[in-house]
Order: sequence, then C-alpha cells, then structure tokens
Amino acid sequence: MDINFEYYKIFYYVAKYGSMTKAAAALRSNQPNVTRIMKLLEAQLNCRLIVREARGISLTEEGRRLYAHVEVAYRHLTGAQEEICGQDARRSGTVDIGATETALHLFLLEAMYGFKAEYPAIRIRIHNHTTPETLGQLAAGKQDFAVVTTPFEVPENLHREKVLDFREVLVAGRQYGNLAKMSPKLRDIRDYPWVGLGRGTATYELYQDFFIRHHVDMDLDMEVATSDLMLPLIENNFGIGFVAEGLALPLLKEGRLVRIPVEEELPGRSIQIVSDGGRGRSPAADTFYRYLSSAAICRGTEK
Repeated sequence: MDINFEYYKIFYYVAKYGSMTKAAAALRSNQPNVTRIMKLLEAQLNCRLIVREARGISLTEEGRRLYAHVEVAYRHLTGAQEEICGQDARRSGTVDIGATETALHLFLLEAMYGFKAEYPAIRIRIHNHTTPETLGQLAAGKQDFAVVTTPFEVPENLHREKVLDFREVLVAGRQYGNLAKMSPKLRDIRDYPWVGLGRGTATYELYQDFFIRHHVDMDLDMEVATSDLMLPLIENNFGIGFVAEGLALPLLKEGRLVRIPVEEELPGRSIQIVSDGGRGRSPAADTFYRYLSSAAICRGTEK
C-alpha cells in the first residue's frame, strides 16, 4: 500500500486541534478538502479514525493508536527540517520536555529565565507528569528530553545526567508544633496523619522502602498526585509529610510550617536530565539541553 504523507499530515492536524475547521485554517486549506482527505485515509486503512460530535471530533481507538505514531514522526520530520535549514534553527523552533513538579520548581524555572532571555524565539512545551509517566513518554518519542527526580531506573539507551542534588525535610502545620521541639524516631510518629505522593510515583516507592528499612509499617492518610499539592495540605494541618527543603523554606521562615527533626537520616535525592541516546535532538532541543547542562555546572561552581 502506497503511503500518501499528505493524508497523514492532515490527520495530524485534525487530531491535534480536534476540529476540521481549525485544521483547515492551520493548513491554509478548506474544510471540505480536509473532510475529503480524512474519508480517503479511513478508506485506505479500512477503519474509522474519527467520530464527529457536536463540539468537534474525537479519535476512535484506531485513531488514537495512529496519532501516537504520526505525532512522533511529524516531530522528527520538522526537527530534521530545522536542522537542514542551518544554524538559525538553533535559535528558533519548539522543544518538548517532560518535568516533575519538584524538578520544575527547584531547577528548571530558574534556568528557563536565562534561556528565554537569550533564545526568545524558541518555544518550550512542558509536560508535567510523575517520573515514571514522564520517562514512559520520553521512551515513546513524545519528548525531546526529561528533567525528573530520582529514584528511577532507565534502559541502557537512555542517558542520564545529574544537574542538582537536593534533600527533603519532614514538615507539619503549626498544629503539630510540639513535634518541632523533639527529635523523634519514625516509629514514634507513625500514628500521626501523613500526607504524601501516591502510588505510582517515584517518591512513594522511595519512602515506602525507607519506612520498611526502619521497620515501620506506614500508610498515607492523604495521597496527592503532584508535589505542589502537598504544601497547602500540610500547612492546613491535614498531616505531616516529606517535602523538598527548597520548597518548604519560605513557609518555614514565615512560621507557617514547622520542621520535625527526625532521628533517621533521610534518603538523598537529585534532579537529572534524561535523554534518548539513540535518537537525535532537533537543533532547538539540543540548544536547550546544552544550556541546562551548563546551568547545572555553573550552579555547582557557585556552591
């Protein structure tokens, strides 16, 4: 079966925008032509790809599977085009990166200020997921690279580079101020309500192992999906929990949180850039990657 790449380009835009009209506008075409091409592609593949609804279109299961491949292929083609066009491509284009909340707030935001000042024409799309989800997106070719928090394991084809070490502290709202005057063992505070990142996150697995090593059976009373949800809950006395020291410090200084100095040494953590060593990056993505690596080196030198 011959492949008509124009068909797949039109399908990409229809799926991306969820609308025949918007796809036609983006392609500088017209809606009847886009509709005609979509019917031809469905006939060629002998399956239904889209479902027309009142508010636009949605993808069928076959459509979602096709889009997962077409999206990756389209990004690779546009990246190759930018590379061939010359050095100017390093100062323009789009970068897709995955990032965890902690990596975003402790490292990435600060680095992006300087990068955007130097490369204002490069667009950055940040996809916020847990570490396992982000690495899955990277492995599927949907991201140029990822900035995530340890712990995690990756296959040999993925390259990892540490950019920042950080530590976490156990904190609580003012209601638990008495704990700040103690140096309790974990077993002494296991019956307090705990707030933490839920199952499926790297942080959950890290602290589950940490509690087991210290012979403490621990269940979270409140699970959250991302780390930025933890501080408001802890501050409002829903429980105690481990958070990055850099994120907790402003609230600790203001007296809105208290620090609980547990006797056990907490596990060390780091933020790392992960990339696919077997897949080339677009010039824009390579420029951003190198900038982040340099920012990490400079930050380490300052310390």
